[in-house]
Amino acid sequence: MRILIVGSGGREHAIAWKCAQSKRVDKIFCAPGNAGIGQIAECVPITAMEFDKLVAFAKEQKIDLTIIGMDDPLVGGIVDAFEAAGLRVFGPRKNAAILEGSKAFSKDLMKKYNIPTAAYETFNSPEAALEYLETAEYPTVLKADGLALGKGVLICNTKEEAKAGVKTLMLDKQFGSAGDRIVIEEFMTGREVSVLSFVDGHTIKIMTSAQDHKRAKDGDKGLNTGGMGTFSPSPFYTAEVDEFCKKYIYQATVDAMKAEGREFKGIIFFGLMLTPKGPRVLEYNARFGDPETQVVLPRMKNDIIDVFEACIDGTLDKVELEFEDNAAVCVVLASDGYPEKYEKGKLITGLEAFDNNPGYYCFHAGTKLTDEGFVTNGGRVLGITATGSDLKTARANAYKATEWVSFENKYMRHDIGKAIDEA
Repeated sequence: MRILIVGSGGREHAIAWKCAQSKRVDKIFCAPGNAGIGQIAECVPITAMEFDKLVAFAKEQKIDLTIIGMDDPLVGGIVDAFEAAGLRVFGPRKNAAILEGSKAFSKDLMKKYNIPTAAYETFNSPEAALEYLETAEYPTVLKADGLALGKGVLICNTKEEAKAGVKTLMLDKQFGSAGDRIVIEEFMTGREVSVLSFVDGHTIKIMTSAQDHKRAKDGDKGLNTGGMGTFSPSPFYTAEVDEFCKKYIYQATVDAMKAEGREFKGIIFFGLMLTPKGPRVLEYNARFGDPETQVVLPRMKNDIIDVFEACIDGTLDKVELEFEDNAAVCVVLASDGYPEKYEKGKLITGLEAFDNNPGYYCFHAGTKLTDEGFVTNGGRVLGITATGSDLKTARANAYKATEWVSFENKYMRHDIGKAIDEA
C-alpha cells in the first residue's frame, strides 16, 4: 500500500513510524512532514490546509490510504474533499469533526444526551459574558469555542481574572475567530486522564489510557502548551473508572453523534476529569493527541493499517485491540521560551543514540534538516519516548534518553510522570 499522512508534528512522526511497521505498507508520504518523518517517509511540500493540492497529489501518486493527523484540516472538511474525489481517507467528516471544532456544540451534545460533564453557559458577546461573571462561582473556566492549538482554555480564580480572560478571548482576539464565542464552565477538580479510541460510526474500541502535562514548567506552573510530556497507562484510570466510562460516556458519545446525523469515523480523544463525583468529560478531540500518540502507539500490538481500514469499512467490531503489558513515558524537549518567544536553527546532536536502542524512540516535532545536520525549527522540538516494565522504569529510561540529545536552549520539564509516585 501507498500511504499519505497529513501533518507535520510529533504525532504524525509516531503515526508514520507505526505505519512503517506494517507489512502491508510499501511507501509512505507525508505532507508537509518534518525532518524526522523524512527519515522514514517522503515529505511533500504541501500544507495541511491545501485540500485541492493534497487531493491532486493523492490521485497522481495512486495513494491507497490517506491519514489525517491534524485538527484544522479535519474541522475544515478535508475528509469530505477526499471522499468526493473517490479517495480512501481516515478521519471524521466535517459534520463530525465539529465535536472538536466547537466547544459549544460538544457541550450542548453532552447536555442533550446526559453525558457527564461540567455545568456551563455559552456566550456570543463579551457584554453577556461579563454580566454572567458578576454572579458566577470561582474558580471558573473560560474556553474559546473554536480551535486554539490546545491553548484556548483559561482557569480564572477571581472575578477580575475572568473579566480579563473575556477581554483576552473575545476583544483582543488572542486566538483569532476561535474566541468569537466562548464557553464558561464550572471548575472541576481531580485527576485528568486522556483516553484515545477508534470509532467506525457504530462501534468504539478504547486504546490504553494516558496522562498529559500541559503547563510549561515543573509543578504544573507556567503557560499552557501543546503538551510537555505524557505517560501511559494512567494508574488513576482504574477498572471502576473504565466501567463507568464505557457505560455512560464512550458508546453514548458515538450513539449521540449518530443520532444527530453526524456519524463519526476516526479517532475520538476523550479528555476526562476524575472528579469526586465520578468521571466527567473535559473535552473531545477528533484526532490522535500530541504527545499522547507518542506513548500509546509504541505500546500497541496491532497492525495500525488494519485498524484504520476497519474504521473506514465499519468492521471495527471484528478487531481486538491489543497493547503490551508495559508502560511508556514521553518527555518533550522544547526550545527555551516556548510557548512564547524562542529561537530556531540550533544544531541538534546525539540523535544517532536511538538507532540501536530498542524501546527508545525520538519523535521529531519541530526540526529541519540542513547541510550541518538536524536543527531546531519549532517550540516543541523532540518527543523522547521510552518504554519499561512499569511506569517508574519507563520514566527513568525516558529521562536517561533525554541526556543523549543536545542543542542550545534545550528545555524540558523534569517532573513528567511524577504523579505516578502518588498512585
